[in-house]
Amino acid sequence: MSYKLSILDKAPVPPGASADVALRNTIALARRADQLGYHRFWVAEHHGSSALASSAPEILVSHILAQTSRIRVGSGGVMLQHYSPYKVAEVFRVLESLAPGRVDLGIGKAPGGLPFATRALQAFHDPAKKPDFEAAFAELDGFLTGTLAPEHPLASAVVTPAPSATPARILLGGSPASAELAARHGWDFSYAGHFNGDPANIEATFRTYHDRTGRSPSLALYAFAASSRERAESLVGELRIYTAHLPGGQRVNLPSLEAVAEFTRQAGTTEYRVEEKRPHVIAGTPETVRAELDDLARRFGVTEFIVDNPVAAFAERLASIELLAGSVSSLAA
Repeated sequence: MSYKLSILDKAPVPPGASADVALRNTIALARRADQLGYHRFWVAEHHGSSALASSAPEILVSHILAQTSRIRVGSGGVMLQHYSPYKVAEVFRVLESLAPGRVDLGIGKAPGGLPFATRALQAFHDPAKKPDFEAAFAELDGFLTGTLAPEHPLASAVVTPAPSATPARILLGGSPASAELAARHGWDFSYAGHFNGDPANIEATFRTYHDRTGRSPSLALYAFAASSRERAESLVGELRIYTAHLPGGQRVNLPSLEAVAEFTRQAGTTEYRVEEKRPHVIAGTPETVRAELDDLARRFGVTEFIVDNPVAAFAERLASIELLAGSVSSLAA
């Protein structure tokens, strides 16, 4: 089957190493992905984590663009709740002007960190004036495309620079409601299958987006290739995601029960429910991984996969993207 293959990287900090090593590893992966023919390379946004060095995806994107020549580079994604839509539009218009036709603006809804980090990021927000996500998202789209309604209170603000084209706009989400929001504003959509792999939800979300746009979302998922199935499964280990359900309907995905306890402590609540999930990971030989990707592509009409590598060690991450590139015909072509 023919589909595009892309990469999401979180810049994990190796045990005993520092953030500069993690960032050099991410740059090296991006350069290799560029050589191998991957379609996109996205970097995540995480705050207040000593295990991840990707707190400022805009800066990483700029550096990776300068170190590569063909691959699309972007955020997976910018956590819009923390920022002025005007400033986000400015930053990605600058990036698009620096590397025309290669910039992706991926937008996410999650906080990307623990409550103390969120409070620091939002310290100057006026709670009485802070818009909800949909309002901020619509405002960002208006700034990027110059389509803010004349009656909007910020309609007179001019966003510069003015690149020859708008950066690619992708909303990241995991529900039909998110797919509908992306479609309503003419954005591409990427389904977070590594956090919600429920087939019924994937099908409903893909159908919602396709019915409104005639296009298919990309599908993000965990995938890892090694020389043998046993080695791949051993390196991946017992991956778990813990979803904390907090008062007010907030849901947060966290990597451990210890992280849940710390999140709720910082949030100042003892009233929460934890849902443990074992996310589906496609792990095995390159041929095994490709066969499962082929099956997903046929089942849901996927035309692009965003591969999130669940293994932190750099050598194994590099080997995996090389093995996958050799097994997927669309890359070889």
